[in-house]
Amino acid sequence: MPSSPDPRTARTKARPEKIRCDACPVMCYIAEGRSGACDRYANEGGELVRLDPLTILESAEEGVELVPFLERDWDGEIVAGDRHFVTALGAGTTYPDYKPAPFIVAAEIDGVDTVTVVTEGIFSYCGAKVKIDTDRHLGPECAAVRAEGEVVGHVTTSEYGSRMLSLGGVEHLTGGSKAEGRVTCATLLALCNGERVALEIDGGAEIEVAAGQAPIVNGQREERMRVGCGSATVGMFAAQWKGLVDEVVVVDDHITGVMSEHQAGKVIGWAPTGIRINGRRSTPGRYFQVAEPGTGWGGTDLTDPLAILGDFKPAVAWEGLSLLMVSTTGEQAAYYELDVELRPVRHEMPDRLLPSVERIAENCEPALASVLFMAGAGGSLRSGVTENPVRLTRSVQSALTRVTVGGAPAMIWPGGGITFMADVTRMPKNAFGSVPTPALVAPIEFTLSATDYAALGGHMDYVQPLADVLGGAAARQSDHRLSGRRSERRGTDAYWPARGRGA
Repeated sequence: MPSSPDPRTARTKARPEKIRCDACPVMCYIAEGRSGACDRYANEGGELVRLDPLTILESAEEGVELVPFLERDWDGEIVAGDRHFVTALGAGTTYPDYKPAPFIVAAEIDGVDTVTVVTEGIFSYCGAKVKIDTDRHLGPECAAVRAEGEVVGHVTTSEYGSRMLSLGGVEHLTGGSKAEGRVTCATLLALCNGERVALEIDGGAEIEVAAGQAPIVNGQREERMRVGCGSATVGMFAAQWKGLVDEVVVVDDHITGVMSEHQAGKVIGWAPTGIRINGRRSTPGRYFQVAEPGTGWGGTDLTDPLAILGDFKPAVAWEGLSLLMVSTTGEQAAYYELDVELRPVRHEMPDRLLPSVERIAENCEPALASVLFMAGAGGSLRSGVTENPVRLTRSVQSALTRVTVGGAPAMIWPGGGITFMADVTRMPKNAFGSVPTPALVAPIEFTLSATDYAALGGHMDYVQPLADVLGGAAARQSDHRLSGRRSERRGTDAYWPARGRGA
């Protein structure tokens, strides 16, 4: 009588074959019909496929400016409708380092043979520089910035009319706890993809930011970016206030301006008023440290601007002297007149001064949060372009190779390596992904002449004509099966047209 089959053997034979994905260091084993941990690669019919299709830009959509495909002398114009730019969105990665880039595309533009190398880079060394247009104090410099309670970055030096955050970086992605790395990666991914993110600053504010949208500070939506510091505001509007008011003080956390003492006032013949300011005098009419930083008048902690005033000089001031105090955004403004004891008494804002306050507000640009993705192109990226990676670095530094990120122009930092920044609002939607290492995945394109590409030792055997790519040609990708059998076909990274971003 034949023996019954071993149930363990039956289960093993019934188990579907898995593919090992080598698109990142996680090296997932993916069963049929399933995707990897990144949700970017999947097993379809025993082949490794990229879930998002390769994105080919034909023109700028939704007002996003993009670098024209392979044009060496870019004049700043939006992509022409009759040209194509092959982005790295949906292209796949170069991991591990020995692989050529997934797409190396040749085209002739204006009689010049050109090559664009596209790949989705896995960035452990990456972060975001966030510019927040607000006059309000968000937190002390170097204060920790948290998301979901985990430190994901810090407050950095303020800029003119804006507060700056530095988020991410390898120390937070890989140098802390698993929770810190996971939250940092998720925060960067959301910010770079244009989603709104809630952050808390130690010793400071609770904020919500999204690229290209107004920031929210302590629950209040920011409307205006200040027109300038207090001194600049005095200078800009001095002539408009002459003859309408005796004194103007523009309250500012950084540089408070006083009209009668300022050089702008003196040039147009402004009379002294005997005003005294409680602050550190810098130059005539310019005062530092009039109050502590905060979310009140001009980014100070003031709710009453009179707190910065000392006693008026009796020998100079007079009863009835008119005083306008205003913030650098025009959001706060108050009018006073001195009584018989030379003390300022608040009155209703006279009609003659309303246009000048409104003019300050009119000259304030809308408050926005800006997100610049910053990363360094490492070994995988460079060896995917050339067998001698340092030549790519030198070509980029010499401006022979143009770097773009999802079609958006990249600012290249001087010095060693390929360290770049790019505005995420100029990229197609959802241009970023992530892997659980943790790291961000971002598109990057290198564009140069065919002659220069050959000279730097590029992977010439893998160059594809643009027409083939437009026709749906597959990328370079070797699949690795659990059984050890390798595919004979070069380029199994097909795409699913029904999924993700359209080509």
